[in-house]
Amino acid sequence: MEITLNNEPMTINGESITVEKLLEVKKYTFRMRTVKINGRLIDRDSYAREVIHDGDTVQVIYLMSGG
Repeated sequence: MEITLNNEPMTINGESITVEKLLEVKKYTFRMRTVKINGRLIDRDSYAREVIHDGDTVQVIYLMSGG
């Protein structure tokens, strides 16, 4: 399947993948992050259930703080 991840094309084996599995595969472990699929904000509690499909656009945004 083909998706767009953070504005870059990406090929993933299979027909779908959960947000949780995508984060694991990409080794995105930073705690403070936001995930959007096709512009829709995904609740952190839904990562294991939320499925990414062929053609979807996914954004993983890291939140940073500082002073």
